[in-house]
Amino acid sequence: MKRWKIHEYDPAEVRSMAARCDLSPLTLKVLNSRGYRELEAVAELFTDNGLADPFTITDMQKAADAVNEAVDNNELICIYGDYDCDGVTATTILYSYLMTLGANVMYYIPERSDGYGMSIAAVEALAQKGVRLILTVDNGISAIAEAERIYELGMKLVVTDHHQPGETLPRAEAVVDPHRADCTSEYKDLCGAGVALKLCIALNDGEADPILEQYADICALGTVADVVPLTGENRTIVKTGLGYMKNTENFGLDLIMEKSGLRRDELNTGSISFGIAPRINASGRFGSPLTAVKALLAEDADEAEVYVDQMMTLNEQRRSTELEILKDILQHIDRDPGLLDHRVLVIAGEGWHLGVIGIVAAKLLERFGKPTILISTDENGVLRGSARSVKGFNIFECLTTVADLLDHFGGHECAAGMTLLPENFNEFRDRVYKYAAELETMPTLTVDCDLCLEPADLTVDNVKGLSALEPFGTDNARPVFALRNAEVLKVMPLSNGRHTKLELSCGGAVIQAPMFGAETATVGIRPRDRLDLAVTLEINEFNNRQSVSARVVDYRPSGVDQDRYFNARDTYERYKNGEELPQAYLKRMIPERSELVAVYKLLSAVKQAGIDELYLKARNASMNYCKLRLILDAFAETGLAGISAASQRVTILPVSGKVELENAPVLAALRSKLR
Repeated sequence: MKRWKIHEYDPAEVRSMAARCDLSPLTLKVLNSRGYRELEAVAELFTDNGLADPFTITDMQKAADAVNEAVDNNELICIYGDYDCDGVTATTILYSYLMTLGANVMYYIPERSDGYGMSIAAVEALAQKGVRLILTVDNGISAIAEAERIYELGMKLVVTDHHQPGETLPRAEAVVDPHRADCTSEYKDLCGAGVALKLCIALNDGEADPILEQYADICALGTVADVVPLTGENRTIVKTGLGYMKNTENFGLDLIMEKSGLRRDELNTGSISFGIAPRINASGRFGSPLTAVKALLAEDADEAEVYVDQMMTLNEQRRSTELEILKDILQHIDRDPGLLDHRVLVIAGEGWHLGVIGIVAAKLLERFGKPTILISTDENGVLRGSARSVKGFNIFECLTTVADLLDHFGGHECAAGMTLLPENFNEFRDRVYKYAAELETMPTLTVDCDLCLEPADLTVDNVKGLSALEPFGTDNARPVFALRNAEVLKVMPLSNGRHTKLELSCGGAVIQAPMFGAETATVGIRPRDRLDLAVTLEINEFNNRQSVSARVVDYRPSGVDQDRYFNARDTYERYKNGEELPQAYLKRMIPERSELVAVYKLLSAVKQAGIDELYLKARNASMNYCKLRLILDAFAETGLAGISAASQRVTILPVSGKVELENAPVLAALRSKLR
């Protein structure tokens, strides 16, 4: 179960704004709950001021001058990119534009196995090719030693980047990075492709429209993929880019969309995040990022198709590899269920593809609600890891406390990477466990709901009105709503039961609510159940009739006390890890015989259930999550039930003789701690 945070809006403020604008009431409620308390603030959000003058970014004029000089002198320019989607799109934009200027230009992108950013070896190889100016995109801000080597070899350097700089900037003709402490630009959140686009505008004497017309679609792709805030200039880039993307003139992008089955009339940021960007990133993860660059730079459809087909194949390899690694990890968790008793999930394995362990870590975070660190061995026998975390548990700060065990690490609050030697792994894991265990409270995976829906909100016009908030993304998420005390009228299987659709009655309004990825056989919902749901709203059209549809993000029985659930879950994990608990806690954790019998009868009736599902059915004034888990552990120890830690499901087992549940080791150990 996930923690829900439901925001509120001020009805009086919403009424005041509604009287002075034409936004739908539901849209105004969302905006108000997000902190837009005055109409002026709302107007500012929807005002598109275009892109700011690129020359307000410090060193932009110097960068343009250095590039123009190299172009005029026919000097070989190398665009030094990065292997992710942002780096690929930034390279594509700048290379393509310099080609239109008649520049003598090439590009270089390191393979993922070479590591992120510039390297001395690559710099020396470029010098041998006759490069005179290296122009970075999406990297370079930390390349201090590499910059010095560039100048030792008689070359020049221009850096364009968007990552945080260190105390020292690299030696260069220009260092263009909005995050420089002395940068005079107002907007700081451009991605690498966005900075490259602004450089192209600077090279075009500050005229933005022709550059946007040519490259906004590619820049929108990089912007969404890099998960930067979709505010300000990024909002302009993505909104403009999505418009051009529908009829893109880029052969590679056109074919990626076609072969991915994307509908041009429904393109949005989700199309990029789940349809386009993964296929570009797959090139860097399983093949070469050059495949994606060549696809986006192809001069005709036949040339593009060669590279796009390779990308599609690589993406299928990526998918199958992810599934294999995930399956391997889940089997590992079933063999060692104690891994889930810690506040952070730390797992190491052999042969896991380093290009996707970050993606798998994100899936495990979503499944178990715990910060996750996955580590695998590279070709040199060094352990390399990726971490994903929840807001509130800063994984970078966690790694800082074990920096003495790490060769390298970097990242931010919710994602990080690291390398370490195999002999340091056990101490690394134990100290991460200790760091998390010492926190007074552990942050949990949270579903943020903008507001609680009322029946009057569920109209076609209201839901259509939410489109005014697009494009959705970081810092402007698709609205999620809480729908309380909805009655289940029907439970219907979709795709042979792989997905489920509910028909709900909400204060008299009847709506359809699809639950993708929820198998009908195991979802545990029955007609007449009362549910609280977190949903996004959509318009469904059938037989020329439009209706409101609610896609389920999360759900639970109505009236669940989530604080009680999470406190009890935390207590159970602390107990399983051998932590000292107050005597009052221990006394309340010991189940009565009647409680053991009640849970067994409940499980016998359903044969198999998710642990959370069973808790939600069994909970009462004395039965909390901790006590239920101890009861289930007793069932498992005495052969009454089997528990899969990986699937978090419990199954009743056949019993041939009498079982003395009270003598189960877990309960005997608990009683022995009482004084």
